[in-house]
Amino acid sequence: MIPPGDEHELCQACRLNNVIPDLSNPENRRLWAEVEKAKRRLVYGLNRMRLPLVPKSDDPKTGLAFDIKSDTETSRMLTGHSEGLITLNVAEADPVERERMRVAMNERYRTLLGHFRHEVGHYYWERLIAGTPELEQYRRLFGDESRDYSEALKAHYAAGPPPNWPDSFISAYAAAHPWEDWAETFAHYLHMTDTLETAQSFGFTSEIPARKSLASISEFDLLMQEWVELTVALNALNRSMGLPDAYPFAISPTACAKLGLVHRVIRERKALASTH
Repeated sequence: MIPPGDEHELCQACRLNNVIPDLSNPENRRLWAEVEKAKRRLVYGLNRMRLPLVPKSDDPKTGLAFDIKSDTETSRMLTGHSEGLITLNVAEADPVERERMRVAMNERYRTLLGHFRHEVGHYYWERLIAGTPELEQYRRLFGDESRDYSEALKAHYAAGPPPNWPDSFISAYAAAHPWEDWAETFAHYLHMTDTLETAQSFGFTSEIPARKSLASISEFDLLMQEWVELTVALNALNRSMGLPDAYPFAISPTACAKLGLVHRVIRERKALASTH
């Protein structure tokens, strides 16, 4: 996991850790292993997109770090993000606990990897959108992020999303606030691109460039076409086994436009990184 000649003793994923659970507890050790599996998939995807990925230990101001914590007798650790520090409750690695929470919160989807991708979406909002020319387009699509965040979340948990949320958002939680909308959309884009790459490696779908025969069809349009075809097949396969849909989402035109912005800013950052 460490390139020959690298001066670091830890791999890139472990260098992002700020706090890890008490490993003298065997259960924590088991759960933490699952957390690290998910985090490595996250790191792989971020590296593939050439997104900036610097540990907070190297750059305290704009770097990224993870606190992987467990509940105490007096308090419950909440998963969240604050100024590049992502906190994750190690209990999310327990499939029974995670399913209980998914049902209690009426969510369609809840995974460790999904948590990581959502919270890192908050981090990359600061890196890709805040203070950039993209902020105006972001506000046109996602809304004004300056409205009170705490009050928006209180209202969401008290009353739930608007009944017509599927018309504009990728998930019910995305309707809570423009920041959450971005994080949910960013996470969904990572779900799409990583799953498509895996499908391509097994020959289930073709490489996007190979299908771009018409100049009028954008790369993003082709990506969406591939994604729809793949997810219809995935859901059909699961139903054949009597399992729930692997992909329990429907992407509205508005949500698709939001995914398009994520795609564009990531591609532009990747192109910029490739020139340096």
